[in-house]
Amino acid sequence: MPADTTKPSLRQALLAPDSIALVGASDDVSKTSARPLQYLRRAGYAGKIYPINPRRPTVLGEQAWPSLAELPEVPDHVFILTPTEDAVAAAAECGRLGVPVATILASGFSEGGDAGHELVARLQTICADTGLRILGPSSLGAISLHHKTIITANAAFAEPDLPRGGIFVASHSGSLLGGLISRGKARNIGFAGLVSVGNEIDLSLGEICAATLDDPEVTGYMLFLESIRHAQDLRTFALAAAARGKPVVAYKLGRSAAAAELALSHTGALAGEDDVSSAFLADCGIARMFNFETLLEALPLLQRLPARPAVARRNKRVGVVTTTGGGAAMVVDELAMRGIDVVKPSDETFAQLTAAGVKANHERITDLTLAGTRYDVMRAALDTMLSAPEFDVVVAVVGSSARFQPELAVKPVIDSAASAKPLVTFLVPDAPQALALLAEAGVPNFRTPESCADAVSAALLRRQATALAAPLHDITAQRRRQLDELAAYALMKRIGVPHAPAVAVAIDATSVELPFEYPVAVKLLSAEIAHKTEVGGVVLNVGSEVELKAAIAKVAESVRTHRPDAAVSQVLVQPMTAGLGEMLLGYRVDPEAGPLVLLAAGGIYTEIYRDRSIRLAPVDLETAKDMIAELAISRVFQGFRNKPHGDMDALAHAIVAMSRLALAKDVIVVDAEINPLIINRVGEGVVAVDALVALA
Repeated sequence: MPADTTKPSLRQALLAPDSIALVGASDDVSKTSARPLQYLRRAGYAGKIYPINPRRPTVLGEQAWPSLAELPEVPDHVFILTPTEDAVAAAAECGRLGVPVATILASGFSEGGDAGHELVARLQTICADTGLRILGPSSLGAISLHHKTIITANAAFAEPDLPRGGIFVASHSGSLLGGLISRGKARNIGFAGLVSVGNEIDLSLGEICAATLDDPEVTGYMLFLESIRHAQDLRTFALAAAARGKPVVAYKLGRSAAAAELALSHTGALAGEDDVSSAFLADCGIARMFNFETLLEALPLLQRLPARPAVARRNKRVGVVTTTGGGAAMVVDELAMRGIDVVKPSDETFAQLTAAGVKANHERITDLTLAGTRYDVMRAALDTMLSAPEFDVVVAVVGSSARFQPELAVKPVIDSAASAKPLVTFLVPDAPQALALLAEAGVPNFRTPESCADAVSAALLRRQATALAAPLHDITAQRRRQLDELAAYALMKRIGVPHAPAVAVAIDATSVELPFEYPVAVKLLSAEIAHKTEVGGVVLNVGSEVELKAAIAKVAESVRTHRPDAAVSQVLVQPMTAGLGEMLLGYRVDPEAGPLVLLAAGGIYTEIYRDRSIRLAPVDLETAKDMIAELAISRVFQGFRNKPHGDMDALAHAIVAMSRLALAKDVIVVDAEINPLIINRVGEGVVAVDALVALA
């Protein structure tokens, strides 16, 4: 085989190759391994296809080749259709020959136990030694509809006339690609490309999407995620997509409690896997959808409504105009559940509606009744609502006419949709023709009230992506070392978070002189036991030296009973501290998403209310203030029922200080928490009275 001196780019090799080899291609049309050749031919792929089958001279009537080495050229893309063990050998041959990209269909690698992990290591060594890029394993392939490269074994791609458009899909689930392509065809929604990323042992989802960013045929991205993997690649892609004005939507599975079960602190329990994913996606500027149907429907709205600056609060005011009050009420209910306000038109807007010949009751829902089925009435109502300053988005809810007179029903919506303000449409009946007309015109349209509200909420809440400021430490293989509370306070003091006075006292001390007044708190001082209350290691409101000695003895005895293996030599003594209330301030390094900072209700309320705000760390002061504003508990510190105002500026500075642990170079903090952080009056600051820290 002659050497190839002009390697294609990753995007070309993956999605627009000039030549494709199919290793293990079958002559039996009923087998999965026969599908790619059929699909490529049926789609009209113009490049060269090389079926590889050492046992047959032909495959499906075409010349077959015994091995990759026998080909007249190095193919741009090799789809390996063989079983697991043979797939590794095929990948090794790809590496030796200089193949740019190989896709592996077989499973049994990352999910195959120790033997599977050994196979993964062999594949990664091949990539490192040869420059081969691997898609998968467990990948159902890569598809570019514009280039007619249907490199997949997914049965859904046997369907003819697949819709072409601007959406690029990357999915952890290969079978889901078929679901999206079939639903898209039914809705007149077209795709530029679709990739099943599989186990991502080499090529990551973020890296694949990034390779398509400068493709003018790609206008937006849909991601189907089982978890957050290769977070740095994903965030880098998201930032670049935002810079190019290409919106990204994601639907994420995997609401796992595993991270919470393994956590040292409350922070880990509050920032479980799904909470971390939400925070990560939000900071990447990726709109997360909670309704699968919305994934398919949301991009046109996101293209009309840019993400807000990360620290700016966007108004969330929606106007609703309808021909069916019941249908509109469903949307209003769904929006309210997501914290989105449906706003009553102002008196001035009602006056303009009347002047335009539109009769409507002075209610939150502008119900035109049957009169709204007339073009002139609906058009006048929409134009008036879209020009009104009190609305950020207008939703048109169309009734039965959408099914029986689809062109007439949606024409006023289509004609009004060119306004600067986003207009979206929910069709109450099953009206596929009307939906297709709206999709063709680029008008955001929705088939259910749930998906309509899901998309509107995501669009209004979407923040601009924030740049990656901290390195992503690899902590997965590192052991952890917990600090005792005094050492944790020392670290807090170093980063700028004040703490209450504290002294260590030996358990066998005969006399104790404290540098502060009674009453005091007595706590176990140990680097072995994180949660002192669980072993009886805390005594509060100790009022004298006699009571102090008794409290020390009580703590020592209780700890010996609950943890006889733990070394107990000291307690920590602090003055009892009270303020206006308590917060929890936490920091942790997620193995995939990276460093996070969390603010939550503190003390006994932490696990009751689960009122929390999470960001990728580090954060700036404005972002910290935004986190405070997100919490319901923060209203307690803002003059609630004439109570004194808390020092929210000091709290914001403490959040920033804690988040900057992500930038520390001399130590890697993997878990840190202050609970409670006492909030004092304005000007009196905040004070840590308990701290946990674990280092890598």
